Amino acid sequence: MAVSSALCIFSLLALVQAQSESQQPKIQLRLAGDKRKHYEGRLEVSYNNEWGTICDDDFSIEAAHVACRELGFLGAVAWSPSAKFGQGEGRIWLDNVHCTGREKSLAECPSNGFGVSDCRHSEDVGVICNQKRIPGHRFINTMNNNVETLEERVEEIRIRPISSHLKRIPVTEGYVEIKERGKWRQICDEAWTPLNNRVVCGMYGFPGDKNYNNKVYKSLSMRKKKNYWRFSVNCTGNEAHLSSCRLGKPLEPKRNGTCGRGLPVVVSCVPGRAFAPSSSTGFRKAYRPEQPLVRLRGGSNIGEGRVEVLKNGVWGTVCDDNWNLRAATVVCRELGFGSAKEALTGAKLGQGMGPVHMNEVECSGFEKSLTDCYFNNDALGCSHEEDAAVRCNIPAMGFQKRIRLSGGRNPYEGRVEVLTEKNSSLVWGTVCSENWGIVEAMVVCRQLGLGFASHAFQETWYWAGDASADNVVMSGVRCSGTEMSLPQCLHHGKHISCPKGGGRFAAGVSCSDTAPDLVLNAQLVEQTTYLEDRPMYALQCALEENCLSSTAKKNDHSSYRRLLRFSSQIHNVGQSDFRPKLGYHAWTWHECHRHYHSIEVFTHYDLLSLNGTKVAEGHKASFCLEDTQCDEGIQKRYVCANFGEQGITVGCWDTYRHDIDCQWIDITDIKPGDYIFQVVLNPYYDVAESDYTNNVMKCKCRYDGYRIWMYHCHTGELQKKKLY
Repeated sequence: MAVSSALCIFSLLALVQAQSESQQPKIQLRLAGDKRKHYEGRLEVSYNNEWGTICDDDFSIEAAHVACRELGFLGAVAWSPSAKFGQGEGRIWLDNVHCTGREKSLAECPSNGFGVSDCRHSEDVGVICNQKRIPGHRFINTMNNNVETLEERVEEIRIRPISSHLKRIPVTEGYVEIKERGKWRQICDEAWTPLNNRVVCGMYGFPGDKNYNNKVYKSLSMRKKKNYWRFSVNCTGNEAHLSSCRLGKPLEPKRNGTCGRGLPVVVSCVPGRAFAPSSSTGFRKAYRPEQPLVRLRGGSNIGEGRVEVLKNGVWGTVCDDNWNLRAATVVCRELGFGSAKEALTGAKLGQGMGPVHMNEVECSGFEKSLTDCYFNNDALGCSHEEDAAVRCNIPAMGFQKRIRLSGGRNPYEGRVEVLTEKNSSLVWGTVCSENWGIVEAMVVCRQLGLGFASHAFQETWYWAGDASADNVVMSGVRCSGTEMSLPQCLHHGKHISCPKGGGRFAAGVSCSDTAPDLVLNAQLVEQTTYLEDRPMYALQCALEENCLSSTAKKNDHSSYRRLLRFSSQIHNVGQSDFRPKLGYHAWTWHECHRHYHSIEVFTHYDLLSLNGTKVAEGHKASFCLEDTQCDEGIQKRYVCANFGEQGITVGCWDTYRHDIDCQWIDITDIKPGDYIFQVVLNPYYDVAESDYTNNVMKCKCRYDGYRIWMYHCHTGELQKKKLY
């Protein structure tokens, strides 16, 4: 039976073994539906070579357990009635299913019988399975492929390099082997196609494949005994994993162990720029996007994030209507990764700002860019709560094996210890904490696959690490924040320099699955800018808090200062609340303004010349960090009145109105001309965020001595390239 291209992407297929070939019908299950993860969806069943759905009447968590185990997962987390994952098509095969939870197949559970139902597709049942799979589960689809045996159990797939490639990282070339019943077997290349290569390379984190030196492998195969798998594989090229491809007919075994005129399958993959073998170190080795039209934001690891595209110089998001693995894979390959592991919907990796550029994206899977796919320009009805995101397959670089956290209360925190070569042997040691900050901590958490850094520690005396690793083996660490591992950051060479030494002063981190993300509303700044001449007698509190230029201290009370005023609206579009770095007990009370400063410098306001020289500056302390307003359906949590808690909830924003003290730049001494106005949020990285690139807002500014104009305000660096 031919499987449609859409369902090849969305479906996890599992073959049901018959307990009694004469009595129990053979069925096959899959998970379907557009907006879902790979382990959840509408439960569909194939009976008599026809796909259909299951009614939610009398369905239970026990039945969900049976279905999920049948699909190869450890069990079920929940089940959903009323077509939560969309309405299916065709027959409703099962109704009033009653399972005890001990059955091996839904076919064993009592029901009305196949095809006997009084339900509609609005009652289609869905399941959410445990993400962990059953070890050794038979996940290759063998139904309707004329394969007589039902006992194929494929446990693992690998690319095995030849001896001359063993030290290369990542592994990009070698034999494709399948582990069956504990033994590794080669695949005969007689029926192998380039589309199969594409799938294998994609699942191992590579965007494409290339030709290789066939003579070397042919010579090796002549000398070594082969152990071939019995089947060929037929992929369309869009599958996220080889397990989603169909099996071909069984191959006829040859007496001499060969496969006719064929040889063992070999693939040679092309790594993306970030993973290509290179002798470069430091900032040059740091990850840079390969394509300027598409980028990922808000993800904790390389190869994941909210999808953003560039149109007319403005970055915008993609609406999740119709968003699926095929479109997600186009994004992943475009950026130099492999196929997509997951197509995320509902702003799972944070909400973006600005316009929604693309909606109802439909891709064939072979486009070079997401912008080549069909999409609807009209995103009417789409909000940033529907921003699409991806998680891509990336190559195994082995970074996690060279770093560890020691002494923490849980696996997410501890003293940072790295594995380094010393006197021709590998030893564990600590990292010097001098100048150690949140950006460096972010790289550590990413390298360990533990998400974002929530804190960076310069003293770790309360974490008793491994005594044998007390010596400092890395110092002078300075990261850009985009590196995949700590050694890629700038650091001292063989000569370690760390005055305080390691031990209690070694660097430490605390990691978190989520992080906040602050973004300034650039349009509001542009709309609310104006000039005010204010007398010094009304600026005494501001003078105490250093919110005026230095020349103001020489003025008498009757003089005036010219202030560039504006409103700031700071949104938290991340995945966790933005909280001050220090607790309530450490906040600073300012008697004049009668408020607490929870972060002494929360924003920088600068006026720059066209060549980037600072000509005037201001700053804003977070004297009242709170939820001024929230998106619909989100409750305010932080109100600073009456000395309350301070913070910004996810989906809320804090507004500093133009008429608040210090919400300005003192431009009294500035000459008329053209300038650049710049606002920087969280300038000293006092609080961890998932994305610091959107913390800067810039405007072009013209001042004629009497009036001021702000225009072309934008978040981040202004881009000149267009989407289409």
